[in-house]
Amino acid sequence: MAKPGIGSQTREERVTLKHGAGGRAMRMLIEETLAAGFLDRSTEEIGLAALDDGAALRIGDRWLVVTTDSHVIHPVFFPGGDIGRLAIAGTVNDLAVMGATEVLGLTSAVVIEEGFLHSDLERIQRSMQETCREAGAKIVTGDTKVMGRGELDGIIINTTGVAIADAVVSDAGLSPGDRILLTGPIGDHGIALMAARRGLGLEGELRSDVAPLNGLIRRALDAANGAITAMKDPTRGGLASALTEMAEKSRVGIVIEEAAVPVTPVVRSAAEILGLDPFHIANEGVAVIGVRPEAVHAVLDAVSSHPLGRSCAIIATCTDEHARRLILDTGIGRRLLIEPEGEPLPRIC
Repeated sequence: MAKPGIGSQTREERVTLKHGAGGRAMRMLIEETLAAGFLDRSTEEIGLAALDDGAALRIGDRWLVVTTDSHVIHPVFFPGGDIGRLAIAGTVNDLAVMGATEVLGLTSAVVIEEGFLHSDLERIQRSMQETCREAGAKIVTGDTKVMGRGELDGIIINTTGVAIADAVVSDAGLSPGDRILLTGPIGDHGIALMAARRGLGLEGELRSDVAPLNGLIRRALDAANGAITAMKDPTRGGLASALTEMAEKSRVGIVIEEAAVPVTPVVRSAAEILGLDPFHIANEGVAVIGVRPEAVHAVLDAVSSHPLGRSCAIIATCTDEHARRLILDTGIGRRLLIEPEGEPLPRIC
């Protein structure tokens, strides 16, 4: 019999798309199957057992931070970006939310389907180069494979990032009283992709938010002077999934002020048309930052001064009540905000 994971669901016989969609189902798959046997919690280092955005290994009085990600997004080119920009930004952001904003190097492993257009490959490569320049990063090694026609859907890119940090930030450090900052509006990435796939005619208005955030997070860390307690980027599963993980790992409740959460009017309208909740939709250019209350306005000012942080807002407060749960304050009442089973749109990143 399978061991129970988070929640009360039993393990399914076969892997489905929801198991890669960033919600509760994916976390159960990782904990019960993929990471089983590797979850050594006997170290102060941040390893696989932490299920964080990456790993942090102590080297002397500093930390080596490592993360890896595979990118299977469809379509390869989308409003506001492409698989190459996503690969670089996503890896840089996973390092940054662990406090590692100075990237030592990136790897790039590319698996290409036979028949893939050279012009598209060159376009992706140029996008990766430009995003590296934005992030102050560089690709230092890589690998290339080609598979037969029909054995792969276009292209897959895996990137690994390595960085050094003086101090690391986990996603499990929240305490009662901490405030939660969101650096920008939610839902842009997922809604832009879904609208394009379904032909809603909003492609000119909707654009993915995909961008490297290490510069923005560096400003936040400098302004906080040690008062940042947790960070996470709300990608697959959206803001609800990211905050749920932070609440569960930190053993706190999080009360979210719905009116404070930035959502653009076009994303809100498109989400209503599609029957989706922006809290559950993937993002690729925003971060969630937990800050001690005495420093929250200094961090807010610092992040708001960055071009990617102009819509930054204080959206929530941590509490010792409702431990490990999200409470959404709607202004007329309160309700539980439940983590999605999985991202409603597969192949979002």
